Amino acid sequence: MCASVDSNEIPKQHRSRLPVVSIALGAVAVASFWVVGLGFILGVAAVVCGAIAASRSAVADDKAASLRALLGVVAGTAGITVSAIALFPMLAHL
Repeated sequence: MCASVDSNEIPKQHRSRLPVVSIALGAVAVASFWVVGLGFILGVAAVVCGAIAASRSAVADDKAASLRALLGVVAGTAGITVSAIALFPMLAHL
């Protein structure tokens, strides 16, 4: 008993999850800016994941995936910036 394969069936492409991971890390970095260091670390991780995702050929060929990778880099940068702004007044009190 062999399963028949439909010739009209289109194989699914392997989609990279790094752009989505980058966006999620960037969003959590922005949301957790008030936790000392956590927003900064998550922001750096978001930028790294977004940069790696943008450099992959599968993502570079897909316009939507490359925009998601760019959004992840921007969200990570925002998380780093907001965390750094929140960190400076805290350092003054130490």
